[in-house]
Amino acid sequence: MKPMLRPTPRAALLAALALTTAVLGRAQTPAASPPSPKSAPAVEETVRLDAFEVTGIRSGIEAAIATKQEATAIVESISSEDIGKLPDISIAESIARLPGLAAQRVAGRAQVISVRGLAPDFATTLLNGREQVSTGDNRGVEFDQYPSELVNSVTVYKTPDASLVGQGLSGTLNLQTVKPLAFGRRAVALNARYETNSLDHLGSDAKHTGNRLSATYIDQFAGKTVGVAFGAAHLDSPIAGQEFGTYGWNTNSRPSVGAGVYATDGLKAFARSGKNTRDGFIGVVEWRPSDAFTSVVDAYYSKFRREETDRGIETHIGGYNGGNNPGLNYTSATVVNNTLVGGTASGLYPLVRGIYNDRTDKLTALGWNNQYRYEKWIFTGDYSYSKAERKELNLETQAQYRDAAGAAVLDTATYSLTGGGFPIEKFGLNYADPARIQVGPTIYGAGYGKVPSVKDELNSYKLAASRGLDTIFSNVDFGFNYADRRKDKAQPEASLNVATFKPFTSDVLLGNTNLGFAGAPAALSWSVPSALTKFYDPFLPSATAYAYLIQKTWRVDEKIATYYVQGNLDRQLGDVHLRGNVGVQVKDVDQSSTSNYFDDAAVAGKQVKVNKDGKTYANVLPSANLAFDFAGQAVLRVAAAKQVARPRLDQLKSAFEFSIDNTTRLPSGSGGNPRLDPWKATAYDVSLEKYFAKNKGYVAVAGFYKKLDTYIFDQVYPNYDFSRFTAGSPVPALTNFGRFSQPLNGNGGSLKGLEFTASVPLELITPALEGFGFVASLSKNSSSITVDNTNLGSAISLPGLSKTVTNFTVYYEHKGFSARLSQRHRSDFIGEISGFGSDRELRYVASESVVDAQVGYEFKTGGLKGLGFVLQVYNLTDEKYKTYQETKDRVVEYQKYGKTVLLGANYKF
Repeated sequence: MKPMLRPTPRAALLAALALTTAVLGRAQTPAASPPSPKSAPAVEETVRLDAFEVTGIRSGIEAAIATKQEATAIVESISSEDIGKLPDISIAESIARLPGLAAQRVAGRAQVISVRGLAPDFATTLLNGREQVSTGDNRGVEFDQYPSELVNSVTVYKTPDASLVGQGLSGTLNLQTVKPLAFGRRAVALNARYETNSLDHLGSDAKHTGNRLSATYIDQFAGKTVGVAFGAAHLDSPIAGQEFGTYGWNTNSRPSVGAGVYATDGLKAFARSGKNTRDGFIGVVEWRPSDAFTSVVDAYYSKFRREETDRGIETHIGGYNGGNNPGLNYTSATVVNNTLVGGTASGLYPLVRGIYNDRTDKLTALGWNNQYRYEKWIFTGDYSYSKAERKELNLETQAQYRDAAGAAVLDTATYSLTGGGFPIEKFGLNYADPARIQVGPTIYGAGYGKVPSVKDELNSYKLAASRGLDTIFSNVDFGFNYADRRKDKAQPEASLNVATFKPFTSDVLLGNTNLGFAGAPAALSWSVPSALTKFYDPFLPSATAYAYLIQKTWRVDEKIATYYVQGNLDRQLGDVHLRGNVGVQVKDVDQSSTSNYFDDAAVAGKQVKVNKDGKTYANVLPSANLAFDFAGQAVLRVAAAKQVARPRLDQLKSAFEFSIDNTTRLPSGSGGNPRLDPWKATAYDVSLEKYFAKNKGYVAVAGFYKKLDTYIFDQVYPNYDFSRFTAGSPVPALTNFGRFSQPLNGNGGSLKGLEFTASVPLELITPALEGFGFVASLSKNSSSITVDNTNLGSAISLPGLSKTVTNFTVYYEHKGFSARLSQRHRSDFIGEISGFGSDRELRYVASESVVDAQVGYEFKTGGLKGLGFVLQVYNLTDEKYKTYQETKDRVVEYQKYGKTVLLGANYKF
């Protein structure tokens, strides 16, 4: 397809500025009041906290209900209970309670969100209606980087309309900050929390306490034509975790174990400690010199640092392993469901390990929006900039048991994966003896280091207009948006080297790590950065030293021009009020990637070469949303749309790896695919909703069906032609054909689901229950799609798909006192995690139920009016996080993070 005409970023910016200049020139001219269609651009449909006089739990619930009822699309929403006070400690925790949504925990924190059973990369995140970039390797936004205290509301659009730019296939999440002129009064809010975690014995340098502080200021000036809002939030939160893990489940032959039995290649037990620190800031300046013109500038910035250390014991028990375990043997074995779930293995060389990770993320978002109203017209010009940066240092250091003569000593390990609780492993030697545990060139090397980095930037320019009509449509919207995004990922790596074994010195050693939670003995502990400086050769990471490293560095560019037109409906059909929209969006996409590859056949010094590839295409996306308002506050919604999800950015990379096996002399390789088409689906939605007593409660049932026309999966070519690489290779190839794996587009499949929701204040049933209420939802999802994935070893269901997701909250609020108990549950799913080498891996994640509780009191009258106290407990039952390979008997990770308790005070005036 021939690409459509696309303006340059400079031309788009000049056009936006020209529109703004014209608007400013007429801003003082009185204009006739334009129509006020209910179907304004989708990102503006959220009802704000300031529309309600009440505060607290009921305020947030009623504001969210009003947003849902008044929207033309099918949406879910959460709103602040008060200024700077979302109902949870993180945005992700709050979003995860919405019907059809679920969170994936990372290191104990809800971090990324699945919408309607699809992985986070299928959804798009907006801030004040503008697409946001990510510090992760792909598109999914990590929500724990957005302070909940600085966000006023979140609206999730489950169905798109044509005017919603940046829409996702599963949904679109729009985070919104306060608009100071709409708030209408001066307000100051201060919040402070003391935090403690129940896991307080993980190491001598581990901390289990922290704090959270925030302040928000809102005001209006110049006759309420100028409004400002500023906010700051600080987080200092402990990291605590207990982990048992395995790796490399397979059916390789092992002595004393039956053929074909699945067994793990290794065992590990670690204690994790560290801290998260985050400072976030928002600023909003709004100018409305007349009813005709409004200009808003908003800015967001956050810096998030995560510093943590894993300390413990790890051992390989996978067999011969190239001579490293020549004496390996199982003296006892317990087999369940064809899986070796326990036993005693001898002939092992366990390692004591210290793994240090220091990651800093920076997020910046800027926006400038101008809106001018003239007679039946509304003109909008918008510019936005979003930037994400991640810098990371990962160091793996290891030591080994040495006898008095300096020789390595074999040990025995006994382990059990049964029992329902923490798996257990035990060893025969003392791995906390500073005279015996020494750093050096162990049988697995002395260590390894990585310095991953990500830079993601997006510039976007939007011009839009809306015209009131006297036809079947109440008004028509049309506009243009141009987005220019570039993402760079680099990951230099290198081995950490020590020439000879050396005992740790007192200035490097720390108190021993207690691994009793996993039945293991204590382990010697040291400061990893100090040990690196004192014992190791200089750390010289490289991105080009080896072929397998080169494909970890890549750049992807996307330039997307979006055109849309949408007719909005607002008509009375007898006793039924019809609202909604019908429109079409066209996306003109130019995607490309520039990366290096390693050519063995080239002369030394010229083996690193550039590979650039990409494609252009267009997607036409029609959509319709119809809402029928019946008597008695009943609403029937139906929607249909063509939807797309852009490929993951690491799939679009042009980087690849090629090699010829020294033994078989067969070529093979793997890499990305810059020519991928997006995921495409035809989606149908229906929702029946019944509201009670002016937004005090509602019940709803919704269903959706997505027919996926194309999807993306990992595929292996068995006979790929490598002839352009094999000629002149140092290792002569037997053939030019071999295996090459890369992501490709597939066809067919469907995803469907049902969602049931009820939000009921019990006073509607009887006045005796005034103040009591509950919010509950149940989602059932299923898919006919299976995706081949070499990481998990078999065809898998769609990542992020939990067949059952439930959320339940019961609350009480009366005369300043409030209490709430919540549980969110999701069944087993396939999650995306950061695996060895900081690369993306897919894992089976076991079902989990996370319980949170909160009680509080706020003075409503007298000299202490505005002062409140709150006690919050998160992960009340210390729910486990468990991943596995194919069956739950084959445990990969078993982790616990403890419960978090926060005690604090709020004050507003």
